[in-house]
Amino acid sequence: MNLRVLYHNNCFDGACSASLFTKFHRECIGTATEYSYKGLAHKAGAQFDPADFSGNENAIVDFKYYDSPKLTWWFDHHQSAFLTEADHEDFLRDKSGKKFFDPTRISCTGFIADIAREKFGFSTKGLEDLLLWADIIDGAKFESADAAVGLAAPAMKLMMAIEGTSDPTFIPQLIPLLTSQSLVDTLQENFVQAEVQPRLEKHHRDITLLRSRAASDHGVITFDITDQPTEGYNKFIPYYLLPQGVYVVGLSKSSFRTKISVGTNPWTTVSTDKLANIAAICERYGGGGHPRVGAISVPVDRVDEARRIAAEVTAELKALDQRNILPTD
Repeated sequence: MNLRVLYHNNCFDGACSASLFTKFHRECIGTATEYSYKGLAHKAGAQFDPADFSGNENAIVDFKYYDSPKLTWWFDHHQSAFLTEADHEDFLRDKSGKKFFDPTRISCTGFIADIAREKFGFSTKGLEDLLLWADIIDGAKFESADAAVGLAAPAMKLMMAIEGTSDPTFIPQLIPLLTSQSLVDTLQENFVQAEVQPRLEKHHRDITLLRSRAASDHGVITFDITDQPTEGYNKFIPYYLLPQGVYVVGLSKSSFRTKISVGTNPWTTVSTDKLANIAAICERYGGGGHPRVGAISVPVDRVDEARRIAAEVTAELKALDQRNILPTD
């Protein structure tokens, strides 16, 4: 029996969630003889292709809910987990005991670990480093912007490779290793090093590019790199370059979408109760995320529309300065 695991693509927490779920399912459920993987990306329009749910069982981890009888397992922690109210109602009606949601959790990896341990007797012994880094990376719990951009730890280099790869075989090949050996050993795998080394070079080019494009005004960092298509960049670079910024609104383009990235500086001194709910803002434009970080996807050929949305979001965040929430740069 095949179990199909669909996970948040190009995301460290998404890959770790897929790996942890696989280990849990193999050890505690045991109904699958093989596991296959498919990354899911937020995009404009429909989020799911029914053909992707090709397993005898199908799981989604760290991604939106899908109202389908083919969905067997689901774990998510995003505020914007439900595309429609009907999806939310379908989840609430579910009595399978295999679908779980908690938007207060820092990482989906940690959420899966706790549910698997508490409800199914799963042992997380030996996974402490993975769980720690999933929370640090997905919760932006780095001690400084320098630490987030410096990429000194093995987990940070793996994050860089996962976020930036355009090879559809890389993450599925990586997933089983994340819970079967240490992150240090995983980083040393030849196929991982082949991805990491060029990504490190690109990382330094990204810093140079964003240094030339990013500007901060009334606490909001903005940049537009849609003329330099990229499959990903370190989202903490803007705060590293402009630490006085409280929010960022960035425009980028990949092979399948134009993306408006919206985020909050993890190291801002502005009190939490005065910060905007980023997920709620992004939801108004068909996007979503977490209270402190989110994104909006627009078709790849509609850059002008993306720029209009980015300008509106930027204006909304700048307007907070009128209530003396943000500093004037």
